[in-house]
Amino acid sequence: MNKEKIIYFPSIENIKVATDTIKKVSAVTPLSLSERYSKRYEANIFLKREDLQQVRSYKIRGAYNKISSLTEAESKNGVVCASAGNHAQGFALSCKLLKIKGTVYMPTPTPNQKIEQVKMFGEDFIEIKLIGDTYDDAYHASMIECDELHKTFIHPFDDEKVIEGQATIGLEILEQAKEPIDYVFIAVGGGGLAAGLSTVFKALSPNTKIIGVEPEGAPSMSVSIKNNKNTELQQIEKFIDGAAVKRVGDLTFPICKQNLYSMTTVPEGKVCQTILELYNKDAIVVEPAGALSISALDFYAEDIKGKHVVCVVSGSNNDITRTAEIKERALLYANLKHYFIVKFPQRAGALKEFVVDILGPTDDITHFEYTKKTNRENGAALVGIELKSAKDLEPLITKMKQRNFFGDYLNNKPDLFQFLV
Repeated sequence: MNKEKIIYFPSIENIKVATDTIKKVSAVTPLSLSERYSKRYEANIFLKREDLQQVRSYKIRGAYNKISSLTEAESKNGVVCASAGNHAQGFALSCKLLKIKGTVYMPTPTPNQKIEQVKMFGEDFIEIKLIGDTYDDAYHASMIECDELHKTFIHPFDDEKVIEGQATIGLEILEQAKEPIDYVFIAVGGGGLAAGLSTVFKALSPNTKIIGVEPEGAPSMSVSIKNNKNTELQQIEKFIDGAAVKRVGDLTFPICKQNLYSMTTVPEGKVCQTILELYNKDAIVVEPAGALSISALDFYAEDIKGKHVVCVVSGSNNDITRTAEIKERALLYANLKHYFIVKFPQRAGALKEFVVDILGPTDDITHFEYTKKTNRENGAALVGIELKSAKDLEPLITKMKQRNFFGDYLNNKPDLFQFLV
């Protein structure tokens, strides 16, 4: 006879213990009213600013709570994690503060900026090992070290103490809020934060609706809930790296399935719009995963009108070298950036004709690649054009076709387009 599997649910008592454990290292981050978003959505929109933590994300909560719980023997043997992001930084700082030796496995292509951040937080207590081309390569190498040297693996989300540490955000929000909260929007990657926070609200504020938000290209929790079982995705879009996982946690999945009011996905381009908007209008720097919760508000605009809403801004570890890509994706999502194969007649003045007679007065060429071929009639060029209004696209294509400049439109050809973005 098969015994029914017991599902772990964090207790409020354990979460309160975690709050006491992490208070020396984790800041009580502000719950700030956003006047701009409140006006836009005709609601009271509050931002829970986890981007203001010392390691610039909430991950310090779970990592420190877990490492603090180790036995003396486990601490002496050392700890290991696999991460190229926020978890590695929270892990590194926790190791330094607790004086425990730790090893961080990262894939070889990890940007140097992230490596230096982990070194800065961990100092002499951290060893970084660059292994393989992907996170999976780094993860498998980390597990080998744990097995061979009897070290403890610190999971980024699928661990009871990690979940309880992340859940402390929920207690803080309820203590800071002056009115009952109607909605909380929260980014979902592996599900540690969502599992912990939703448990707090389920117990202490059951009328609050918790909305999980995933990247459109990595909907692992949404698919798992739909399938009623933890489902591993075969492929994911990794751009929103802080929330892009192929498989959510075995501990976190049943909690989220029971506690979350709904799951929604947001296109990566829309997240990029939010990142730029927060920077340009509010001087707030967020990473892609940190912008997920705010990006979902448009899809719930009618539901949240007149309500008290919290968006958890989960982190701000954004690499400045990604700015160009973020802007590009935002423009593409807004239908303002377009790529064409343009056939230029092989005659003098053809480029001038294209610029003066075909492009609109506010259209801007942002990309141009041209090689003169042996074809005596036409020479093809790859041209990127930024428009001021999405409505200008059809007139532009029409003029290109009328004057025989049109070769092909690439935005809707993903096999080719992936080499441009």
